[in-house]
Order: sequence, then structure tokens, then C-alpha cells
Amino acid sequence: MGRRVRFSKEFKLEAVRLLDLGKKSAVQLALELGVRRNQLYKWKEQLSGKGESAFRGPGRKPASQESEVARLKRELAKVTEERDILKKAVAYFARELP
Repeated sequence: MGRRVRFSKEFKLEAVRLLDLGKKSAVQLALELGVRRNQLYKWKEQLSGKGESAFRGPGRKPASQESEVARLKRELAKVTEERDILKKAVAYFARELP
């Protein structure tokens, strides 16, 4: 299963605007934008129902340097733990050899 993709408010507004223009079919537009056709219609319905308050979420957040550093620290801690376990296993099996 793939990761969930989030789109910014500006992206959604532009997609609905292009859908309303009618120069391209919804299928063509969806393929070009990389979304499902029914998602375009959902966005259009949300915009018509809620107006400017539609799409209040933050959308996709760019990965910040701090979150990358935190991810790398977690990964380093995991790899260090695995290395320590392997060192102990090597020492244990080396003792049993004649």
C-alpha cells in the first residue's frame, strides 16, 4: 500500500479551476495532475459547499532539516544497537570454538 499523498490548498484550488474551465476532460486533467478523477469532483464539491474555508489543512509539509536530523539520529541509534548485539553474538560464538 502506498503512502498517502497530501496536496496543498493552492494545488486543489487550481485543479478545481482547471476542471471548471472545461478545456480538458476530468480524466485527462486527473492524469496530468496525478490524482484520481473522483478526487477532483470531491474537491469541487468541498469548494462549492464551504467556499473559502474549504481545504483548511496544511497540505504536504516540506521535510525540514530538523526532522531529517531527528530521523537520522533515530536510525543511527537503531543501527548502533544492532551492531552491539552482533558484537556480543560474535564474542559468544568465538568462546565456544575449540
